Amino acid sequence: MKLSLRHFSLISLFAGALLAAANTGLAVSAEALARGIPSLAPMLEQVTPAVVNIRVSKAIPTSSRYFFQGDELPEELRRFFPDRFNQQEGRRQPYAVGAGSGVIVDAEQGFIITNHHVVEGATSINVQLHDGRTMEAELIGSDESTDVALIQIVAEELTDIEMADIDTVQVGDYVVAIGNPFGIGQTVTSGIVSALGRTGLNNNNYEDFIQTDAAINVGNSGGALVDLEGRLIGINTAIISGNGGNNGIGFAVPVDMMKAVMTHLERDGEVRRGVLGVTIASLTPDAREALGVDLERGALVTSVLENSAAERAGIQVSDIITEFNGEPVTGSRELRNMVGLLGRDVAAEIKLQRGDESLSVTAIIGDGEGVAVAEGGSTSSGQFRGAQLRNSQDVEGDLEPGVYVEFVNPQGRAYGAGLRDGDLIVEVNRRAVSNVNEFNEVVQDGGRFAALTVIREDRRVLLLVP
Repeated sequence: MKLSLRHFSLISLFAGALLAAANTGLAVSAEALARGIPSLAPMLEQVTPAVVNIRVSKAIPTSSRYFFQGDELPEELRRFFPDRFNQQEGRRQPYAVGAGSGVIVDAEQGFIITNHHVVEGATSINVQLHDGRTMEAELIGSDESTDVALIQIVAEELTDIEMADIDTVQVGDYVVAIGNPFGIGQTVTSGIVSALGRTGLNNNNYEDFIQTDAAINVGNSGGALVDLEGRLIGINTAIISGNGGNNGIGFAVPVDMMKAVMTHLERDGEVRRGVLGVTIASLTPDAREALGVDLERGALVTSVLENSAAERAGIQVSDIITEFNGEPVTGSRELRNMVGLLGRDVAAEIKLQRGDESLSVTAIIGDGEGVAVAEGGSTSSGQFRGAQLRNSQDVEGDLEPGVYVEFVNPQGRAYGAGLRDGDLIVEVNRRAVSNVNEFNEVVQDGGRFAALTVIREDRRVLLLVP
């Protein structure tokens, strides 16, 4: 028989899959080997008992005129609707039923991780195990910002899942998604890790998603994303789809973020987020040029809140945070995730760059509802990119030497960068300026971006103006 190039490609693919299975310790059945076909079945046999189906009931607020009140439902009709109505506040209320997935992460305590949006507003949560047992679950806690929830069941002979080290996960790794799509029952799909550190699905949330092309559909939410050794690397949470179906772009909350949130939920029932007390921006090439620093990554401090943990630790405007509690900081969103998941009243070791000096400070993370958040030429005659400038000594009041912002055009670039009427510019590209002439000289010597340090209501704020 003559073999084509396509036949050789298929043979190479199977051989590569068998080699990968052997290298990862993945079990392959004797029958499959006899047929020359690798199989995930032995691994799934160990893992699937840790993945559960979740069914929730949620009350539907609606006008009472469409439903019987109190005992008005005729006796002859009640037998047809034994559980269609819940008694609440003296009236009968309809409810909706939803389906999702969950992962047993602690067999001894009966802890199951799922998504916040699966259990949000649920009046009852029921779990079906892989062996068919069904039982009611208790909600321990839920966090909307990471879309992670923790529920608990009381049952014997549970199987939990081993968790992976997220630092070992790479783009291109083979992965398997296990869940309950469309409520039809446990289903397994496979694919690869398409990307890591995905953000931007919801800028108000804490995001660091694993992206995968393993088929994820409605009902997979809360299910497991595992590697070929059956270790949990993420909790399936979202898809990008125009019709609600799989388009090969699914997202999972990484296991390290899930574990951090779980610690909060188990202890407090919620995530009590800490506050560093800074506003930050990612260190872009333009910002590096404007500040004259030789760093590839970091979180640029653009403002320090009064009486905050950052101020007490000595962090200043224009500092670049490069490391937080031993973990490298590559940008503003990463630092925001680290601070928000750390908790309150915890000491954090922070490394930062201040000009040419490397410093280490310790901050005791504070409380409150806020978190570290991301923010976003030539001049002549006191004009700067839509702003009218004056020497501070020419303005009434006791102002320190600098450049006073008299007016900012809302359509100009300076306004878009955050400059406002009444600001006092005291530094440009980390060089002190005491009047408009000095301001013009520094700006003309700089690059495309100007880093302005301004004093606003007794606070120092850093603005990057293109």
